[in-house]
Amino acid sequence: MYPVRNSVKAIIIRDNKLLCIQKKDEHGFYYLLPGGGQDKNETFKETVKRECWEELGVEIETGELKYIREYIGKNHEFSDTDDAHQVEFMFECKLLGDVDEALATNKDIGQTGIVWVEITEGDARVYPKVLIERLHAKFKDLYWGDVN
Repeated sequence: MYPVRNSVKAIIIRDNKLLCIQKKDEHGFYYLLPGGGQDKNETFKETVKRECWEELGVEIETGELKYIREYIGKNHEFSDTDDAHQVEFMFECKLLGDVDEALATNKDIGQTGIVWVEITEGDARVYPKVLIERLHAKFKDLYWGDVN
């Protein structure tokens, strides 16, 4: 049995674009919010600051908690290989400098770059899948439940 994992994510928006880390699989590029797993004895705000430094090479200011979502892998598109149960806490954040991939100390596994993604309902494969539409619609509900 695997434990439920807390993950803390940064929502960084500038000029109607969302800052994401880029990864690639057999279907092409896809995009995720910067952030990751909470370490023992670490607050959520400490987690997201550390993760942004590790993945983006920049310090951030952590703002308000914007969204919480659960992800139960067995209920979604990769159910045949994904048995994760993760709770994501997404904070509004601001950059305190310029993103510098050369300074990123511990990139996410499979991270191929850092990209600004338009907040439009376009073709970019952003996870969670509902994120772009909810940002675009200025979705108000804090808790999303188990969505992809």
